[in-house]
Amino acid sequence: MSATYETLALDVAAHVATLTLNRPDSRNALSLRMCHELVAALAAVAGDERVHVVVVRGAGPVFCAGADLKERKTMTDQDMTARRVAGFAAYAAIERLPQPAIAVVHGAAFGSGCEIAAACDFILAAEGTQFCYPEVGWGTVGATQRLPRAVGRRMAKELLFTGRKFDAAEAREIGLVNHVYPAAELPGRAAEMAAAIARATPLTVRLTKRSVDQGLATTREGAMAVELLAIDENLRGTDWKGALAGFGAQGAADAR
Repeated sequence: MSATYETLALDVAAHVATLTLNRPDSRNALSLRMCHELVAALAAVAGDERVHVVVVRGAGPVFCAGADLKERKTMTDQDMTARRVAGFAAYAAIERLPQPAIAVVHGAAFGSGCEIAAACDFILAAEGTQFCYPEVGWGTVGATQRLPRAVGRRMAKELLFTGRKFDAAEAREIGLVNHVYPAAELPGRAAEMAAAIARATPLTVRLTKRSVDQGLATTREGAMAVELLAIDENLRGTDWKGALAGFGAQGAADAR
C-alpha cells in the first residue's frame, strides 16, 4: 500500500488503517480527484490482510465541508452527473469495506461530508461539531438513502427539506452519531475503540459486519440464513475453541 495520493493520506499501524481527507486548505471539500482517490485507496485497504479496522478522519479544522463547489462552477449537466456518480462510488467503497470503518468527525460535516461519515459503520464526533444536509437548498437532490436508514424517514425529511444545521449532541440523540466526546479527547477515544476492534479475530468481525448489513436488506428468515452461513464459515476459518477457552479463563480471573 505504497501509493501516493494528492487529496488523501493513508497510514497503517497496529492493524488500523487511518484514512485522512487531506485538503485542509479547501476544508476537505470532496472533489472529483478525491472521489477517485477514495475508491483506489479503499480498494487497497480492503485487500490488505494487515488491516483489521479503518478510521476515516479529516485534516485541519473540519472533517469535510461538503462538495467542492468551486469545481462545479464550470461543469456541464453531463459533468455534474459524472461527478455525482463518482461520489456515489466513493461512498460505496467505504460502505463495502469488509473491515469495520469508524468515522471520526470534528468541526463540521456538511453534505458530502455527512455522506462519507454515514457510509462508515459508525460515527464518533467532537462536541460542537456541526452537521448539515444543504442539498435541497442548493437546488439538487442527495443524501436520500443513508440518512433515513440512520435516523428514520420523518427526521430525515426534516433535515433534508430545511437544510438546518444541527450539532453533535442532536446527531447522537437522533441516531446519526454513536458517541460525542470533548474535542481534545476524540482522537484518543477513537484510537482506543479502533484498537479494541483490531484485537478481535478479523474473520469473525468481518462476518459479523456482513451479517448485519446483509441481514437488514432481507427478510427475517433470510437474515437468519445469512447468519447461519456466517457461523459455518467462522467455525471453519477460526480457532473458535481457543478463543472460547481464553474468554472463559479471563472470565474466571475477573470473578476472583
